[in-house]
Amino acid sequence: MKLNYSEPKIFTGGVDIGAWSKLSKKDKKEALSKNWYVYYSFRDPITGKLKRQTNIKAGVNLYKDKRSRIHILTQLKESLEYVLSKGFNPYEDNSSLAEFIENLLSPEKSEIKNTPTQEETPLHLEKKTVQKTPILHPINTSFDLALDTKSKVLSGISYQNFKNRIERFKKWLNKEGHDLKEDISIINKKLVIQYLNTVLQATSPRNRNNTRIDISSLFQTLEDNEIIENNFVKKINVLKSVPERNKTYTTTEQKDIFKYLEKHDAVLYLFVQFISYNFLRPVEVCRLKIGDIDLIDKKIYVRAKNKPVKIKIIPDILIKQLPDLSKLNKNDFLFTPNEIGGEWESKENNKRDYFTKQFKKVKDHFGLGKDYGLYSFRHTFITKLYKEMAKTATPFEVKSKLKLITGHATMDALELYLRDIDAVLPEDYSKLLK
Repeated sequence: MKLNYSEPKIFTGGVDIGAWSKLSKKDKKEALSKNWYVYYSFRDPITGKLKRQTNIKAGVNLYKDKRSRIHILTQLKESLEYVLSKGFNPYEDNSSLAEFIENLLSPEKSEIKNTPTQEETPLHLEKKTVQKTPILHPINTSFDLALDTKSKVLSGISYQNFKNRIERFKKWLNKEGHDLKEDISIINKKLVIQYLNTVLQATSPRNRNNTRIDISSLFQTLEDNEIIENNFVKKINVLKSVPERNKTYTTTEQKDIFKYLEKHDAVLYLFVQFISYNFLRPVEVCRLKIGDIDLIDKKIYVRAKNKPVKIKIIPDILIKQLPDLSKLNKNDFLFTPNEIGGEWESKENNKRDYFTKQFKKVKDHFGLGKDYGLYSFRHTFITKLYKEMAKTATPFEVKSKLKLITGHATMDALELYLRDIDAVLPEDYSKLLK
């Protein structure tokens, strides 16, 4: 005998759901703009032919992502197949199945109710519960996934800063009355802007912008893993902020500080020279171990922020300042609070802060304000190097050579840096004004 019904199928906006990941964002958006539903045909008792029945949507189109819609429609399809196999006929009185069918098949329903069949029907229908749609992607679980992913690609300090900002965002959500077990779809552009405004009021435009970057990075990871449809945080505007920058030391200030350090703090003196002569950032100096210093080939292996290891030469002016490292443990850190070479169990941020506080004592001695710091030595010596090289070479030649020394990734990045520290200044133009 021929079946009285066709196998229920799912309409997914006219696209192949199996190739969803290969679709463009435009195709995905267009597919999601259409109604998705389960459809089937049943044999008309008059004509004897299969006739298309009312589409079953059950509110799935309230969800704006593919994963949620497929999850619900698959449950609907399986439930419909079940009742059809048990004798359900849309053209007959099915009072014994009325409650079950009403919950399942009514096109006006906006959600799947969790009302099970309470009595065994004449068709001996097994008790089957159509459950309420579960929360698909809780905020807590989604954030944990993104944090775990980021921990694999970010360095120690970068990941810690990223994690701290996300944890503060979670605490704010909780404080505002949002259960972290709720679906992540409750977080929208308006809610993120509201949080960024609180960050702006409490701190600064720069911190607000950095917070926006980290939250956007988190939501981009969720988009890449198909937890959300799109990263709406990218569309939030960036506020104009005045960057904070350490000033460059004058020649006299730099020489006076070096003389003072040489006499009063040998460890900090060598620390500063690595910043000055090798153009390293303070945190990069903190990462150095004895084994990273190759005095034979005059190379230094630096674990930088943007890549695992970068190799730089050690200029002779710095080699002459180094003590004998041959008898020290290669796994020990080059810099510790009290000596060159030793164990130091502490986070990189804490190490950097230690040397920053030590240098604060030097600044206080010379009456230098907050505009000066360890970074100032990097600016000072790059400026000095540029001016010396510019005496015998064209600006392009100078920047080409300087890029290899400073470690900037691109020429544009170097030029922007040189402008920021005012390394490139014009000659006296008095004669042009006469």
